[in-house]
Amino acid sequence: MFEEDQPRPLLEVRGLTKRFAGVQALKGVDLQVLPGEVHCVMGQNGAGKSTLIKTLSGVHQPDGGEIRWEGKQITLPRPTAALDLGIATMYQELDVVDGLSVAENIFLGHERSTGGVLHVKKTNAIARTLLKRLGHGSLSPSTEVGTLSAANKQIVSMARALSRDTKLIIMDEPSAILDSGEVSNLFRVVRELTAQGIAVVYISHRLEEIRQIGDRISVIKDGRSTANGLSVTDTQKSELIRLMTGRDVANVFPERKPVPADAPVVLDVDNLELYGHFEKVSLTVRAGEILGFAGLVGSKRSEILETIYGARKASSGRVSVNGKALRPGSVTSAVNAGIGLSPEERKSQGLILDEPLFKNVTLSTFERFARMGYLNEAAERNAAREQIAALELRPADPDRPARTLSGGNQQKILLARWLVHGTSVLLLDEPTRGVDVGARSEIYDLIRKLAEAGTAIIVVSSEIEEVLGLADNVLVIDDGKVLTQTKASDIDEHGVLDLVMKGSAA
Repeated sequence: MFEEDQPRPLLEVRGLTKRFAGVQALKGVDLQVLPGEVHCVMGQNGAGKSTLIKTLSGVHQPDGGEIRWEGKQITLPRPTAALDLGIATMYQELDVVDGLSVAENIFLGHERSTGGVLHVKKTNAIARTLLKRLGHGSLSPSTEVGTLSAANKQIVSMARALSRDTKLIIMDEPSAILDSGEVSNLFRVVRELTAQGIAVVYISHRLEEIRQIGDRISVIKDGRSTANGLSVTDTQKSELIRLMTGRDVANVFPERKPVPADAPVVLDVDNLELYGHFEKVSLTVRAGEILGFAGLVGSKRSEILETIYGARKASSGRVSVNGKALRPGSVTSAVNAGIGLSPEERKSQGLILDEPLFKNVTLSTFERFARMGYLNEAAERNAAREQIAALELRPADPDRPARTLSGGNQQKILLARWLVHGTSVLLLDEPTRGVDVGARSEIYDLIRKLAEAGTAIIVVSSEIEEVLGLADNVLVIDDGKVLTQTKASDIDEHGVLDLVMKGSAA
């Protein structure tokens, strides 16, 4: 029964179940979403959030349970059925078409036309109204979407949702590709939508983000609901972690151990430049040291890592490993010298998603397993199996396709690859992006253990707290310039942001 002053739920999910071949993805999920609220859904990777989203979007059909919409039980046999009711979904991988205009993307699948002829002026006019409603009236409906930033592509996706008289928008990790300023704008748009009575189901791994935008929280663990409709303001962070993981996870970073003063310099970067991107970057990383790059999205941190790795050819400057200069613009030279890179976009840049786990682990070390031109797959599997056990990958199946693993375990595959290779310098770009709180703790421990074993590590993260918590020393970077280098213990998040806003260390 609902309290008299509480509105009737817009959406109710009762005991939802869904099974795929050999996997029970949903084992009984409950959810109640009220009109005009931001209802946050949380859970670790593999908890069943994606399956729930796709079931509510009409992509998957449930095996059991029921879905009720405005008090009536419904079925959603196809995605158009959900859209017709007013349920729109914004997936983490944005579904915009780069070759089309903003307006064409907004009305994709329900174009304004007569006899096959598109009403361009009418389409652009309605698109302009929707964009103004989202606070982006300056975005031209005729602009080709491929030229837009990720944040503006997201606005286009949101405008598409509103073009169908939407009552509920499901947002899957909407802030994953945004910097702090863009996240603030996203929150503003979400609040304006809920003020108009539109409900938002907001899925995110970021606990602090949930506290800023959410009204109520539901938690899923192993395909089951462990909490439904908790108050954001009344629920402790530690309780949310326990509900997601089934255990108490200390949400702290591993204890730092001092890097010996006589530890050898492993990586030496001297006046490295890439014209149009960054200039005169110099740094050293000792054996066992973690150096963090702190700054906002767009500060050119990733470009610096990629140039050190040889994926971009430096305009000038030098990169040396253990005193030996590397050939500029040569990944082979970097890898042979002992440098490994875990890229920002692990799915598109780091993994072969449809290949088995063991092939991804040995990808940079094929020559070790080759005999007379043929790969010894048994030896590959054994090497991968050792790392699977050491890093506690789950499930521990070397033949499982990389695509089927959670974000945290995909990140572990990349770490395993460089462990097999015997890397002495590890470059980590956004190592916990899209990784849940339980897996984050494991990855932090792994990074710190690698450092204690003598690996020189550079960590880039959009979460300044993460950089400061993991690193021994920090470079603050803005627009391709190093503003300062300091011990991580001597600066806080506000200090980093102050430097970035001033644009100098002065």
